[in-house]
Amino acid sequence: MSKAVLAYTGALDNLICIHWLRTVKNIKVVTFSGNFGQPEFLEEVGERAVEAGATAAHIGDIRERFVREFCFQALRAGARYESGYVLSSALSRPPLAQELVRVARDEGCEFVAHGCRGIGNDQVRLETYLQTLAPDLRIVAPLFELGLKTPEDDEAYAKRWGLPRSVNRQLRYNVDQNLWGVALQLGPRADLWMEPPDDTYIMTRRISDAPDKPRYVEIGFQQGLPVSLDNERHPPLEMVDILNRLGAQYAIGRLDVIEDRISGLKAREIYEAPAAHLLHQAHTALEELTLDKDVFQFRDVTARRYADLVYRGKWFTPFREALDAWFEVIEKPVTGTVKLKLLGGTSLVVGRQSPHSLYRSDMLSFDGDVERTMRRRRHAPDSEHGSRPPTSRRD
Repeated sequence: MSKAVLAYTGALDNLICIHWLRTVKNIKVVTFSGNFGQPEFLEEVGERAVEAGATAAHIGDIRERFVREFCFQALRAGARYESGYVLSSALSRPPLAQELVRVARDEGCEFVAHGCRGIGNDQVRLETYLQTLAPDLRIVAPLFELGLKTPEDDEAYAKRWGLPRSVNRQLRYNVDQNLWGVALQLGPRADLWMEPPDDTYIMTRRISDAPDKPRYVEIGFQQGLPVSLDNERHPPLEMVDILNRLGAQYAIGRLDVIEDRISGLKAREIYEAPAAHLLHQAHTALEELTLDKDVFQFRDVTARRYADLVYRGKWFTPFREALDAWFEVIEKPVTGTVKLKLLGGTSLVVGRQSPHSLYRSDMLSFDGDVERTMRRRRHAPDSEHGSRPPTSRRD
């Protein structure tokens, strides 16, 4: 009998995938659930997979590698898609694909299955990565083949086949959460003119509930990568966790945008990313201080291309590797500390310092010796024989 590894979150749509693969396709199923920092208890998720008919349930803690090798790499590149999306969901797909391929090899699977519906970005990203990493594995998308496009369709299928319909979280929106942020899709019927209610957000507290007193935080960088908070060094995972809690307390990191999907269609997306927002803001401020004009301007171009590559599922490409090499070079002077002020849903850069600072206060002040120097330069003759009168000669 053939065997498939299924990317499994424990949601109803994944239970449907297991049922369909076993009963319709006669394929044995093993599952993989990756811990990217989402709130679910994955041990319970694995138990539910076995109860639903999976022969084995694999669980992997990918948080540290996810932050260090993917999120911080994108941070160093300044990669934010279009209006500021920090790519929290998109960045989790390359390591997920790697783990699915690893489990498939270990278990002797011929198939890799996923619960994407074929109407969004994730199916393109995940299948692109799987085809790149393991072109011999066959990809199957049960929900797409069944034509289940909505949660209501899932409910109808579950009712017809007597599947359990309880999930960990009852949410009104499609939610994808990990350490780097939360992506919420309001759905096609959402009124673009209406402000999302406060209970839409699941990571940050209400702005009205944020502390009245400001909070200052100092973020230290070394060659473009964050290394410390308030002069205390932290490993990447711990740093992101601290900044997520701090930013969420001040309702920082919310984003409501109209975004161009891979298909070219526009969609309204709601994001929360407290830690990523603060880190990107501080990183850009330090780059402004330490990169010369030509490098900084071209950095903007390459940062946009980097973000676009990640968004479109092009992580495992020579182009992305080449861009990382470029950023590794230009980010060498991006070392120093940035001070942020957090208050009422906003964060402001209020201080920055670096041993590689290009800021010259002496050249920006026109008093004292500098003023006299500039005056002498303005009145100095063009040569030792005195200044020449203007000429109308055409060159």
